[in-house]
Amino acid sequence: MIVDCAIYRDGHRTEGPEDLSDALGQARTAGGFVWIGLHEPSEREFDHVTREFGLHPLAVEDALKAHQRPKLEVYDDSLFVVLKPVAYEPETDTVSAGEIMVFLGEGFVVTVRHGEGSPLKAVRQRLEQEPELLGKGPTSVLYAVADATVDHYLDVATELQADLEGLEAEVFSPDDGGSRHTASRIYDFKRQVLEFRRATGPLALPMTRLAGTAPYGVTVPFVDDRARPFFRDVSDHLTRVNESVDGLDRLVSDILSAHLAQMSVRQNDDMRKISAWAAMAAIPTMLAGIYGMNFEHMPELRWAWSYPALIALMALLEVLVFRLFKRRGWL
Repeated sequence: MIVDCAIYRDGHRTEGPEDLSDALGQARTAGGFVWIGLHEPSEREFDHVTREFGLHPLAVEDALKAHQRPKLEVYDDSLFVVLKPVAYEPETDTVSAGEIMVFLGEGFVVTVRHGEGSPLKAVRQRLEQEPELLGKGPTSVLYAVADATVDHYLDVATELQADLEGLEAEVFSPDDGGSRHTASRIYDFKRQVLEFRRATGPLALPMTRLAGTAPYGVTVPFVDDRARPFFRDVSDHLTRVNESVDGLDRLVSDILSAHLAQMSVRQNDDMRKISAWAAMAAIPTMLAGIYGMNFEHMPELRWAWSYPALIALMALLEVLVFRLFKRRGWL
């Protein structure tokens, strides 16, 4: 469905006509551009937009099916950019990603949004309050969408860092460090970091291309040269995000290794305690077994003090062995 359609001239909004072909014609005649926003359009709904703006069929297919990696594709008449906004759910500590596709061409911008977590209404309102930036043409829309997406990445990275600190405190806590559920929580957190990385990592190259800092100095068409410093700022923020994601991934791997090592040490301690108690139980078992054989010529069988002497010997040996294990830290 078409969420919004407007013509922008000299950084100011004018409502676009119902016919998209008329909107594009008016925008180009007036030296402005038309911005059409769609949310999860069907193939039939998007077919009209495709015909009017001459969008490439491969890009259209990607926009309809979604589930794409962040990327930048250059076609004859348009530029196609895929962004993956990320939402953090504090109730479940999960990361979910939506998708925004941006078609950029001469005199038009078409944004296609998939998912509920990435509305563009706030981006449009912010741009309309900055006519100087909006006056730079369709490139300003691409910049604003990318900037809002990457800025939210920073917020999500901060939330994940706080969750990681909580996990770290739990793992190294003397009371709960060996919880059987801790390993599954660490693994779930690692999956959230991986989901986050899928959104941020592949976006690095498209941002460097838009900023004009890609290898061999290849420039991207349909992008105003005056906007390249803005894309460099977005690229710098994205670099910070990717460094944070790399740090989170390394730390969570280290925490998982530390937790498994703690569990192994705790199991070894338990085995030593079990072995110590088993050794202590073996002493009276051995003595009772020997004197329970009832042979006729065994020593001390007919001695009146045999029973209390044997009990005392058992107690003495038990005390000595207990003190020995206690001194060595086995008990």
